[in-house]
Amino acid sequence: MEFEAVIGLEVHVQLKTRTKMFTRVAQGFGEDPNTLTDPVIMGLPGVLPVLNLAAIEQSVKVGLIFDSEIPEVCKWDRKNYFYPDSPKNYQITQFDQPICVGGRVEVELVGESRNVMGEHRFVALTRAHLEEDVGKLTHFEQDSLIDYNRAGTPLLEIVTEPDLHTPEEAVAFLQSLRMHLVAAGISDCDMEKGQMRCDANVSVRPSGSSVLNKRTEMKNLNTISGVKNAIAYEVRRQTKVYQQGGSIVQETRRWDADAGMTTSMRSKEEAHDYRYFPDPDLMPVRLPRERIEALRTELPERVFDRQRRYQKDYDLPYTLTSVICFDHELAAYFERAMAAYNGNPKALANYIANELQRERSAAAGEGMLAMAEVKMEPEALAALVEVIDAGVISKQVAKDVLIAMFQTGKHPSVIIEEKGLKDDTDTDQLEAICREAVAGNAKAAGEFRAGNDKAINSFIGPIMKATRGKANPAVVQQLLRKVLAE
Repeated sequence: MEFEAVIGLEVHVQLKTRTKMFTRVAQGFGEDPNTLTDPVIMGLPGVLPVLNLAAIEQSVKVGLIFDSEIPEVCKWDRKNYFYPDSPKNYQITQFDQPICVGGRVEVELVGESRNVMGEHRFVALTRAHLEEDVGKLTHFEQDSLIDYNRAGTPLLEIVTEPDLHTPEEAVAFLQSLRMHLVAAGISDCDMEKGQMRCDANVSVRPSGSSVLNKRTEMKNLNTISGVKNAIAYEVRRQTKVYQQGGSIVQETRRWDADAGMTTSMRSKEEAHDYRYFPDPDLMPVRLPRERIEALRTELPERVFDRQRRYQKDYDLPYTLTSVICFDHELAAYFERAMAAYNGNPKALANYIANELQRERSAAAGEGMLAMAEVKMEPEALAALVEVIDAGVISKQVAKDVLIAMFQTGKHPSVIIEEKGLKDDTDTDQLEAICREAVAGNAKAAGEFRAGNDKAINSFIGPIMKATRGKANPAVVQQLLRKVLAE
């Protein structure tokens, strides 16, 4: 019997706010343990929580990006559980009236090759609710240490419908979610820093069935590869259990990356186990419609909408748009360059997606140089493309100019002048060089005159060498054809 997987994800995203969810304590990463805390976070007697408006508005933006309904009222509940990383022994969250309801996320599945666009589909969302993060446990052989610096950080939990069926679809969802949230400035989504974590709910059923079988939940997956591998393993495990006549226990499981397998942690809790009740210290939140619409105007263009626009308006191929559009900093760089010179979008995109990325990689040694550290301004790159189009320098010379621009931040006109790189415009001298090249390669000249048009390329190298790369290729072609036609 063939089986298919049914997968739902719960993605926890730390919101990018200056302070924590219910107190003015700053949020941050990498600080000394237990220094970003206060009596509110620790739940000491007599303290009261105060809402972080920025976190609420960031959450509304998430809903708007993904076409969720933003209810008129959302409220706060206490989720009770006893665990060392929760200093209050309860978590302030949202149970039956979340801040975002429904919605959908557009994803792109893997294509036939990296140069081919894959299938696009929408993954349905159930909800997104706002809550506070818990602390972090570090386990050792004999004991565990707790750092409460993360506790109280605004955390948006984005929950999908059981609308995914392969590990690859889950990866595509997480990648799309991260691209959109980072582009909108809502979160940095750095999984290494715990800013984005994922719980994966997995069940399997006979292919073609509509029944939802018992599921298991893999908790706190903190890498994309971890999500993919944990789901793949669990699908294989559950399929084997059913094929052998067994049954699945609904439980929470841990992913062991070193062993490449999931192991049981505990039986899966139900909602009543947490004894939810409305938080008595926090009033429900009502956001005016006009404020919600104002937040909508602050959102950037959606990633895939931008990609489709670039392909339609600028005739850019997928190979370029998949690099530029999927990185909001590169997209912003391209937009600034286009504002300075829009005469050749494809050339600008090529330089950004290829040469700029190559230089960033070479400069970093490992990884990629941050865009904030790139000295070459997008307006300068636009000026470089403009002088190439004007025939001032050749594309070959432009490669050296770009490297100098990247290293120094200088304008291309300054570098061209300093290095004397303008194309040689003395056509009489250039024609003489072309005649020498033709005379020195009688075989290629004969092939060209016999109808082999490509034979003309045999003369280009010697001519460019003789002019130190400063000859305009278009002018060279024109003069060569004149000489060869004689």
